Amino acid sequence: MTTASGIRPSPRKDPAPPPPGGILWSVAGDVRALLMLPAALTMQVAHPAVGAGVDEHSVFRTDPWGRGERSLRSVMLWVYGGEAAAEEGRRLRTLHKTIMGTDAHGRKYHALTPAHYAWVHATGFPCYQHSLRYLNRRPLTAAQERQLYAEWLQVGRILGIHDRDMPQTVEEFWRYYRRMLAEEIERTGVVEELTDPGQRVPPPDRGPLPVRWALRALWPVLLPPLAAFRSFVTVGYMPPDAREALGLAWSAAQERRLRRFSRVVRSVVPLLPERLRYLPMARRARAQHRAAAR
Repeated sequence: MTTASGIRPSPRKDPAPPPPGGILWSVAGDVRALLMLPAALTMQVAHPAVGAGVDEHSVFRTDPWGRGERSLRSVMLWVYGGEAAAEEGRRLRTLHKTIMGTDAHGRKYHALTPAHYAWVHATGFPCYQHSLRYLNRRPLTAAQERQLYAEWLQVGRILGIHDRDMPQTVEEFWRYYRRMLAEEIERTGVVEELTDPGQRVPPPDRGPLPVRWALRALWPVLLPPLAAFRSFVTVGYMPPDAREALGLAWSAAQERRLRRFSRVVRSVVPLLPERLRYLPMARRARAQHRAAAR
């Protein structure tokens, strides 16, 4: 295709992922992120439209392990995927084109409605910002918080979120976030399920066959403490104002337990070798970046 002047326009460049050496490059693939993500996922489905979409279209009940694996791989691609990051963004938009229906209030929804799609992405920033206060040796400085938000906006561009649909500064974000807590989100049925300490989850169906057999045999014993722990970290690492908006109980004793647990995690994880501290895709990307810089 050419313009009227006969000049072929330059192809539109895909948005680049956050830069190596940035905050997301450090924290997104760290194993501690696995403790942060459940809170963000739960805040996402607290939006009635998002909750209805997940309730009606997701396989999180029938294939929780597969869905979790795919979701984690997607997050890793946004940050560490290089050119594959934008392709993953396109794949997600295509996947969500057919997700539509009616929420619990009788309102029609579509997964790619900008306000809904933006909220799903937005939840990651306050959860990272809050959880790092517990799981990092030092909380983020004001400058680091701004950098993290700028990188999160960049991830949003990869996902196809227009700048006009996301607050462009940290100050604007917190105003938007408080409004969403006050006016939009609620304790949906999916929130109830994801925070239920007695949630029923099938045994893992990944890994070597002998391991799967052993887990299946032991699952009645293993599931109750695992489900209780998942509920504990989901509610615990959720920002307190979001927790309050959803009416999720959190006691002083639970807060003390969370602080003790977090103190152990933030002391031990930085001492681990990189092959144990970082998830596989993050570890490979970091090694490739170091090799290219030599």
